[in-house]
Amino acid sequence: MTYRLGLTGSIGMGKSTTAGFFREAGVPVWDADAAVHRLYARGGAAVGPIGAICPQAVSADGVDRAALRDWIAGDAERLRQIETVVHPLVAQDRAEFVAGVSGPLVVLDIPLLFEVGANVDGVLVVTAPEEVQRARVLARPGMTQAHLDQILARQMPDAEKRARADFVIETLDMDSTRAAVQDLVAKLGARHA
Repeated sequence: MTYRLGLTGSIGMGKSTTAGFFREAGVPVWDADAAVHRLYARGGAAVGPIGAICPQAVSADGVDRAALRDWIAGDAERLRQIETVVHPLVAQDRAEFVAGVSGPLVVLDIPLLFEVGANVDGVLVVTAPEEVQRARVLARPGMTQAHLDQILARQMPDAEKRARADFVIETLDMDSTRAAVQDLVAKLGARHA
């Protein structure tokens, strides 16, 4: 049976880089953010249902994420409406991906794993000191301190994520992160082969 490792961590903690190291090691990786992009693209399964709730957020190209974000910003109930549409579609996409994996390990990159839940066998949390996290995120184009604060307010605190994790990798530099991923792949692959 394939071991389903949930990969999570707060914004700017190194999830994408860490997922890339799992791919380098030959481990299949499912990416929740990429799944949402597919669902929101022209012809995606979320386009029609979101258009029924928020017509101004849908165009011929699919869901306009900026328009949807602006619409949601006005009312917390709106976010819950969108989540009731999107979360089951994302879960279905994830289940279909996992069903196609035959190896001993699959990584499920889910930024809000603890917040929304997912069927996994173990959880890896990536982490970095707060000052490193803030520097990484604020270096992104268009990111502001206010927007970062809004994102962090919706995410479980890093310390709580680490306390709930089965595995923790600190992502201070590429070499040590890659080595930690390789060690974990060897450990989990041997245990579940």
